[in-house]
Amino acid sequence: MSTPGTGRDGYHHGDLRRAVMRAAVDAIAESGPAGWSLRELARRAGVSHAAPAHHFGDKAGLLTAVAAEGYALLADALEAAGDDLHAVGLAYVRFAVEHRAHFEVMFSPGLYRAGDPGVSAARARAGAVLAAGVRQASPDGPDGGRTGRLAAWSIVHGFAHLWLSGALPDGLGDDPVAAAAPVIEHLFKR
Repeated sequence: MSTPGTGRDGYHHGDLRRAVMRAAVDAIAESGPAGWSLRELARRAGVSHAAPAHHFGDKAGLLTAVAAEGYALLADALEAAGDDLHAVGLAYVRFAVEHRAHFEVMFSPGLYRAGDPGVSAARARAGAVLAAGVRQASPDGPDGGRTGRLAAWSIVHGFAHLWLSGALPDGLGDDPVAAAAPVIEHLFKR
């Protein structure tokens, strides 16, 4: 038996929820959003095998928490980029690459409870930042700017996904943000 505070026996861990979330993000980064079990995460986090289920209910509950955290981190990154849509687009690509595990879960809504209030609020916040950037770059059209928002999101999300999957052509270099810059800029040339 370990000493209280060490977490090895699940008696006391400190921030157990956070430790399980970190273990989940690490596992997703290594083997994808479906390639692990709650029992494995408990082992990784050094907690009892029942601890993840106690805090998240099931795997979908844990992935819901990862998605909500991901959308909140994305909103933070987009807000930090300011009002310039080009900078916001580059921040989106940077987020996808630096938080790949979150990104993969966020855009696989069949894995988690997409209607969860925490996910919905964080997703709406991230969407609002992107929408504000689009409004700065182009006036609303007959559809209230929906087409512009969808075009901007499609470009940055598509580029990020293509980069992460290794599907882009050779010769773009090793820096995804530098590679994305002219692509995103092209969207706004008239």
